[in-house]
Amino acid sequence: MIPLRPLSLSDIFNGAVGYIRANPKATLGLTTVVVVVTQALALILQLGPLLSMGKVGSETGEELSTPALVGSAASSVASGVTTALAGILLAGMLTVVVGRAVFGAKITVGEAWHRLRGRLWALIGFSALEVLAAVLLIGVVVAVIAGIAVAANGTAAVIVGIPLVLALIAALVYLYTSLSFAPVAVVLERKPIVASIRRSFGLVRNHFWRVFGIRLLASVVAGVIAGAVSVPFSLAGQLFLIGGSSSGSIVLATTLAAIGGAIAQIITAPFTAGVTVLLYTDTRIRAEAFDLALQSATGAAAVDNETADNLWLAPGR
Repeated sequence: MIPLRPLSLSDIFNGAVGYIRANPKATLGLTTVVVVVTQALALILQLGPLLSMGKVGSETGEELSTPALVGSAASSVASGVTTALAGILLAGMLTVVVGRAVFGAKITVGEAWHRLRGRLWALIGFSALEVLAAVLLIGVVVAVIAGIAVAANGTAAVIVGIPLVLALIAALVYLYTSLSFAPVAVVLERKPIVASIRRSFGLVRNHFWRVFGIRLLASVVAGVIAGAVSVPFSLAGQLFLIGGSSSGSIVLATTLAAIGGAIAQIITAPFTAGVTVLLYTDTRIRAEAFDLALQSATGAAAVDNETADNLWLAPGR
């Protein structure tokens, strides 16, 4: 799927598309199933409580009782958690698919799940730690700015807050980039969470700007494609809302937006996962001469996929 040498940007992007073409069932098929099920659950969780109480389309806060508000908030949280867990599952399984595709071999959805199953909790744990770290950083900055505003005045809070916010953005970008390969290490190298974090920092250290730039470009490409796909559905939903404020119009508009989002995710999720794994592969080639292991695996993968999979393990493991 990729040349056995350090990869260029075009090699990474072409490979991210090539593995989808080579194994559409395990990429687009898997993504479609996970995304459709997730979006359906999210819609039910978001609209279910309000529909059951006949509160969809209520325009005044007085019409929404406390139980309805609590139920709606709980449903939104449950919907968010469901979507996040599905995203983690999908990213993990696509990582397995790309990892096998690098050696020119296909893998079924069942085989991908079998390989991911033992690493899923570690993947969820890492994602939770990542979110917690971001929330703590943001919380500290907000608390400091709020404290200065209370102790001194708004002007002092602005003077101190601007550099603090810029430092926060820089810290989040640094963590986002430095942790890029931790999920891949969890899945392909089968490392525990802390070891995967150390592994990612070690790989990215001397290639920070390259990793950041390629991931940013991939995100922009995916965002443009997702927007082009989902915007027509959102516009159609807005037209229905303009035409009427009944429960049916709101449900239809929400459903159309969910359909557009689902189609966009089905198209972009495999590409994004492919870019991440191939960028990880390229970084290992540059840092560890991993292309030699890839060359030795070309024949092994055709005979024994397990042997090829084990080549992802870090040196010395």
